[in-house]
Amino acid sequence: MFYSFLASLVLCISQASSFSTLITFDVDGTLVSSSPGWEMGAHGRSFAHAVNSVLMKNDDAAGGTIPQLLEKHEFHGSTDGLILMRLARKMMGESFDKEDAASKLDLMMDTMYQFVSECNDDEVRKGIAPLPGAIQTLETLASYDDVAFGLVTGNVEGIARRKMHALGIYDAGALTSLSKPPQLGGRVWEGMEDKRFLGGFGSDFCSGDIDDPTRNYLDRGEQLAICVQRCVEELCHPDHQIERVIHVGDAPADILAAKNYAHHPSKPKNVSVGVIGVATGSYSVDELRDLCGERIPGVWEPIILNEGVGVGNMEAFIRACGL
Repeated sequence: MFYSFLASLVLCISQASSFSTLITFDVDGTLVSSSPGWEMGAHGRSFAHAVNSVLMKNDDAAGGTIPQLLEKHEFHGSTDGLILMRLARKMMGESFDKEDAASKLDLMMDTMYQFVSECNDDEVRKGIAPLPGAIQTLETLASYDDVAFGLVTGNVEGIARRKMHALGIYDAGALTSLSKPPQLGGRVWEGMEDKRFLGGFGSDFCSGDIDDPTRNYLDRGEQLAICVQRCVEELCHPDHQIERVIHVGDAPADILAAKNYAHHPSKPKNVSVGVIGVATGSYSVDELRDLCGERIPGVWEPIILNEGVGVGNMEAFIRACGL
């Protein structure tokens, strides 16, 4: 028994790494481009399906697409949980019960994942594709042993895994693998457990506050905090302090989430927080830069890349990461 315990302890220590930097990526507009018709892909269709199935008890109801039912600011840069709640309010009208919907949010997310998991790769890829050069950059980043890479995205975790696999991003090898569900909020996503990687996801946190537009970035900030905590608790050697957290994103919610995390109570002491804004989505360089505020050395280190320069521009991106 003693030797069994010793072996497990050695295995645990050997899996811990001396990561000095954590780099997290948003998905849509950062690693992946969306084209007309994205709302008819598996992920886009899963929202109305979940609301119909769980709250309206009607699997056959025609719910309409997200752009048809919601204003752009209600879904763009938001999280799956908030989108579900807003969509439910729109679809159900006066019968919408916010507390009831919030209590069934996990079930709706599970229903979304089940819907997507039953779709083939072509349906998952419909309307989305890796941004040019992004996979090649990720393949290069995979060689940096002292850097952990994860996703911070509003996507339900199981759906994020499914999308990354279908798009070939997971196979690039950069996303840092987790050998088991993390202690902090870890869930099992049947069929994707061999594709587990570091991240903070829409299924990890949702405030449920659908009337406060600041929740689009505040909820994402909590997802970033969860990702950092998972990195520290699951991957980092206890004697080694992570030094930098850098979030990469294309939307105002990404900039503001990272900025908010720089002063988050759970942030490890002396960790520098940065953001790399990439104007490869729907927002311009000026729109992103205006949200950064003043640089605070060692605390808040924002960088906004030039128009159209993003993860796919390998040399410029790796230089911006300070690698």
